[in-house]
Amino acid sequence: MCRMPSAESTPTSVHESEPVRPTKDDEVSRNGSEFIGGPLGRRALLGTSWWTPVRVIALVAIGVFALGLVQKAPCYNGGWFFGASTQYTHACYSDIPHLYQGRGFADGLVPYFDKLPGDMQYLEYPVLTGVFMEVAAWLTPGSGTIQHQEQWYWMVNAGMLMVCAAVIVVCVSRTHARRPWDGLLVALAPAFALTATINWDLLAVALTASAMLMWARGRSLAFGVLLGLATAAKLYPVFLLGPLFVLCWRAGKWRDFGKALGGAAVSWLVVNLPVMFFAFDGWSKFYTFSQERGVDFGSFWLILAQNSSDPWSTDTVNTFATLLVLLCCAGIAALALAAPRRPRFAQLAFLIVAAFILTNKVYSPQYVLWMVPLAVLARPKWRDFLIWQACEVAYFLGIWMYLAYTTSGNAHKGLPTDGYHWAIGLHLLGTAYLCAMVVRDILMPERDVVRRAGDDDPSGGVLDGAEDVFVLGPAARPPRHAAHFEGPQVEWGGAPEPTDRSL
Repeated sequence: MCRMPSAESTPTSVHESEPVRPTKDDEVSRNGSEFIGGPLGRRALLGTSWWTPVRVIALVAIGVFALGLVQKAPCYNGGWFFGASTQYTHACYSDIPHLYQGRGFADGLVPYFDKLPGDMQYLEYPVLTGVFMEVAAWLTPGSGTIQHQEQWYWMVNAGMLMVCAAVIVVCVSRTHARRPWDGLLVALAPAFALTATINWDLLAVALTASAMLMWARGRSLAFGVLLGLATAAKLYPVFLLGPLFVLCWRAGKWRDFGKALGGAAVSWLVVNLPVMFFAFDGWSKFYTFSQERGVDFGSFWLILAQNSSDPWSTDTVNTFATLLVLLCCAGIAALALAAPRRPRFAQLAFLIVAAFILTNKVYSPQYVLWMVPLAVLARPKWRDFLIWQACEVAYFLGIWMYLAYTTSGNAHKGLPTDGYHWAIGLHLLGTAYLCAMVVRDILMPERDVVRRAGDDDPSGGVLDGAEDVFVLGPAARPPRHAAHFEGPQVEWGGAPEPTDRSL
C-alpha cells in the first residue's frame, strides 16, 4: 500500500467560473456551428439571457424527440396493426403498442399478480418499469377499438418518456458544471431519438443520469437512492457500483461508498419487497426470463450460433457470457487501480456498461440509450461520439431490415442473414472503438478533453481532487504522456503546464 496525491496543484474550484466553450476546443463542434452563425466569439455576453445552455439543450432535446415520434408515424397509422413486415421496412417498430394487449393492460390485469394468457405467464419487466407501464395504462382511455387504445397507450407513454428524455439532458448538462454544452451531444444523438420510444428504457436512464448528478454534487446517499430506483427499473445501473467501489478504494472514501450502497439497497428493496412478498412468481419472472432467454438479436453469440452446425446451449452461453463480463470487470478494476491518474467515475461507468453490452447474449436496439449519457460524460468529443452513433444507426436500420427479410416470406425483402451479421459487427466495432478512446484517455490523461480544460473529475463528487491512498503498479510512477502529443501537458487537477514533458 502506498499514498500518492491525485490533485497536487490548483483545486478545480478556481476554474468553475470559466465555462468550457466547445466551439473553441472541438473542431467538429466549431465547424458545425457555422450553421447557426459560427463559433462563440470572445465578446459574447454569457449568462445575461434567459436562454441558458441547459434550457437551450432541453428544448433541443424535446424537439429532436418529437422528430423521433414523427419517424414512428407510418407505424402509428397502420404499420403496427396491418401487415407483418411494414413496421420493419419503415424502421418504426415499438414494443409499447403490442404489449398493451399482449401483457394484459387492455384487460385490466394487474402486473405480477395476475397470470397472462399465452406462453409469457407474467410481465417480464422489473417492478418499477411495470409501475410505469401500469400508470400509462391508467391514463389510456378504455373505450374505442383496440387499435385506438393501443395508439393512445403509445402516445401516453411517449409523453412520459419525453419527460425522461428532458431529465436526462438536464442532468448530463449539469453534471460537469463547466461543460454544460456537452448535453447537446445527448440531445442531438440520432440513435437516442430513433430508439427512445421502442421500449421503456428511458425511465432507468433518467434515474441513472439523476444519480450521476447527485454523486457529482457530493450527495452520496441521494445517489444511492436514485441508483437503487434505476436498478428497480432495469438491471444495468447496478453495475455502476463496481467502478465506484474501486475508485473509493483507491481514494479511501469508504464512508461515501457505504452511503451510496446502503441507499441503493434500501430504495431497491422498498420498491421490490411488496411485490416479492405477495407475488413472488410474477416478481421473479424478469430474472428467470433473462436466465432462460436464448441467444438473441444483436450479439456476437448470434453470429456464432447462426454459423455453427451445433450451436451452444443457453446454459453454456450464459456461463461463458458471465465469465467474459467478469473478466472485463477485473480488467476495469485493474485499470482503475493501476492507471497513472485515478480515472474519472464517468469513464469507468461507461466502460462497465459497454462491457456488459458487448458480452451479453442479446442487444436490443434501445440498449444504446443506456450508453449515450455515460459516453458523453466519459468522452465529450464530437468526432468519436458521431462515429459511434453512425455505427449504432447502421445497426438500428440493419435489425429492422433483417426482420423485414425474415417476415416477408418468399419475397425476401430486406437484409439477409449475412448482411445482418455485418450490421452486428459494425455495432460491436463502434462500441469497442469508443471504449478504446476512453481507455487511452485513462492511460494518457492529457488526451482527456475534460482534464485538459483543468478539471480533475467533475462527475466524481467526493473523488474530485481527492488524494490516493491505494494504488497498484504504474500508478506509483509519474503520469505517462503521449509520445506525439502536441499541446499542454496536464498535471493532477491543475492548470496546463507551458512546456512539454518527455516520456
